[in-house]
Amino acid sequence: MTDEELLHKIKNGDETAENELFDRYKDLVVKISRGYFLVGGDLEDLVQEGMFGLFKAIKAYSPHKEASFKTFAILCIKRQIQTAIRKSTSAKNKPLSTAVSLQSFSQNENESLDFLPIELVLETTPAEKVIDKENFEDIQNIIKKNLSQKEISVLKLYLQGFSYKEISTTLNLSQKSIDNCLFRIKNKLREKISLN
Repeated sequence: MTDEELLHKIKNGDETAENELFDRYKDLVVKISRGYFLVGGDLEDLVQEGMFGLFKAIKAYSPHKEASFKTFAILCIKRQIQTAIRKSTSAKNKPLSTAVSLQSFSQNENESLDFLPIELVLETTPAEKVIDKENFEDIQNIIKKNLSQKEISVLKLYLQGFSYKEISTTLNLSQKSIDNCLFRIKNKLREKISLN
């Protein structure tokens, strides 16, 4: 069945169709969630928000719109994650306290890291943009100074949605080593944030 056929059944109260649509999009929600970083939270928190965004998409989608359901769902999932992160950090103004897209870390230590705090993507006031640019530089410095090249490589692949097995094959590391590396990364970043 197509997404649209499932949505039609859902509108008529078919819970099986709703469960099937959630199952169909679960991996996409996880992949999108891995593109964000939430200090004090973990991937499961972001996935939960993403699933809530998917739920909103199911309820709000109209087949008369020009966009496909998948396009609409991706937009709703991202917005829900971004809104949750913004709410959790609205009273704070610390480096790394925002969601950060870490899609393209540099492999060369001397090159600049290419990623943006989420607020640079969302609608912000000019004052918020200035603050975010300062935070962006702080984030780059914290990551460069505190994460090893191995940790940056592991984090980059993990946030791009690669499984432990795929990361293991790509970097020639054991899956246990990858798990330990991600644990260290989380602890290092939390420690640096609490000091700032």
